Amino acid sequence: MFDAQLLHDAAELLELCRRANLKITTAESCTGGLIAGCLTEIAGSSDVVERGFITYSNEAKTEMLGVPKMLITLHGAVSEQVARAMAEGSLAKSLADITISVTGVAGPGGGTKDKPVGLVHFASAGRGRPTITYCEVFPGDRAAVRDATVQTAFTILRHAVQAKS
Repeated sequence: MFDAQLLHDAAELLELCRRANLKITTAESCTGGLIAGCLTEIAGSSDVVERGFITYSNEAKTEMLGVPKMLITLHGAVSEQVARAMAEGSLAKSLADITISVTGVAGPGGGTKDKPVGLVHFASAGRGRPTITYCEVFPGDRAAVRDATVQTAFTILRHAVQAKS
């Protein structure tokens, strides 16, 4: 299901978290659980992966993570502000030390001039540290955008873990 490089990176991230004694929670929209799925593809990941939220709809973002409806109305679900609220909401509603959130337009449809297909907003929140955000526009089809999103999420988490250690 996942390519060898993603599985390798997932295993490395899990080991890094184990050494730092940190737990992860994911809040996913455009990836529909692929980040958590790739991490939990690795045996023994339950000592690191605390939980995952799949918040594909705006209602799920609001109900599960506490993302304010007005934030979605003002900025859209695919925005830095919503990614930040998702990351901070998943931290508040979990026992994790570090979270990652993703919201984007995976395609093939749904893109606009301001929010093209491939646009993904990321945020990572952690206990005792500021929330960081990142944005990228990935090329390719839906599968390529989602794979690149998972890879980038692992990179962001790796940096967050190294900063905490």
